[in-house]
Amino acid sequence: METMRDLWRYRELFYFLAWRDVKVRYKQTALGIAWAILQPFLTMVVFTLLFGKLAGMPSDGMPYPVFYFCALLPWMYFSTTLTNTGNSLVANAHLITKVYFPRFILPSAAAFSGLVDFAVGCVLLAGIMVYYQIVPDWEVMIWPLLVLLLVVLALAVGMVLAALNVRYRDVKYTLPFIVQLWLFVTPVIYPMSIIPDRYRVFVLLNPLSGIIDGFRASLVPGRQIDWTLLGSSAFVTLALFAVGAVYFSRTERTFADIV
Repeated sequence: METMRDLWRYRELFYFLAWRDVKVRYKQTALGIAWAILQPFLTMVVFTLLFGKLAGMPSDGMPYPVFYFCALLPWMYFSTTLTNTGNSLVANAHLITKVYFPRFILPSAAAFSGLVDFAVGCVLLAGIMVYYQIVPDWEVMIWPLLVLLLVVLALAVGMVLAALNVRYRDVKYTLPFIVQLWLFVTPVIYPMSIIPDRYRVFVLLNPLSGIIDGFRASLVPGRQIDWTLLGSSAFVTLALFAVGAVYFSRTERTFADIV
């Protein structure tokens, strides 16, 4: 509760830092915000050709472009945000050592700035669904909840990594490896339906599994959302956020001394 009050009290600083992150990301780039479309779109094309057409990966009856794109959107937000939040304290060391403000604002701003790219990608996804004549049913209303869970999860893990990165600079170099491994244990390339029951417990421990499966299931009429899997993801996400917030608050008093 105290964290939320601080976030509201320093909301102007939060807005400034989030908007700064958006502008810096595309500063002096030839294509600008178009990268928010090109990255998931080109990845979707590669996944469709390699895993869909060549490897014959099942897509649970969904067109491959829709199957991959609606999973790549949350995945790319998560992976990019994880990197940005993990480096947010070290990258802003000049602010931390000169002026006081709740340090929680830095990873929070990094997490929320990524939603701009996510929103742009959602527009392209809507266009792809129109092309394939897919009209979602009422379950698409769950998207705001899924986005909220995605942001909370990225922020939870990012806060822990950011705090660790201040003390152990190895985190900066291990982050790409962590993100790469996480991709393979998350149902982005493959559907949940091909995972054997004996490995389902490991899937339940990965909060991204239920979130990404929810994004897919809520878009296509006739597909049922796995509420057990989504509930497990929500529980793990909230638990991680609680742990991350406690660890971050206990270590933030030392950031200015060692950053």
